[in-house]
Amino acid sequence: MASTQFAILAVFTLLLPSIALATQHIVGDEQGWTTNFDYQAWAASKVFRVGDSLLFKYMVPNHNVIRANQTEFQQCIKSEANQALTSGNDIIDLKSPGKKWYICGVKEHSSNFKMKLAINVIDAWAPAPAPTAPAIHAPIYSG
Repeated sequence: MASTQFAILAVFTLLLPSIALATQHIVGDEQGWTTNFDYQAWAASKVFRVGDSLLFKYMVPNHNVIRANQTEFQQCIKSEANQALTSGNDIIDLKSPGKKWYICGVKEHSSNFKMKLAINVIDAWAPAPAPTAPAIHAPIYSG
């Protein structure tokens, strides 16, 4: 009996930190999923881990969310295989590491209005990537 309780406690202790550390990222923060927002800059300021989720908030029927592959993302192609999410409060669980791509499939929102998001998801326990510092250019003096 005591060994069973210890085993359950050990499993719970191992799983609790991953549950507690999961983050729900509201895409675009207070702006939400909308046109003319810099999602590349937004994503660059975040760390996405396995176990986290994305929340796409937008006005229905003005937008939607489509999971894309890299080619579909780059060319803003709506694939028939990828069904649009249309609730206005779409949650996508990040279940595996790697690159993930999302576009808006309404009209030309992805291509003309920057409604596209690319992220890199890392393992839950991986260290966060080092921030990239902006390039500093020294003044050039001519003598």
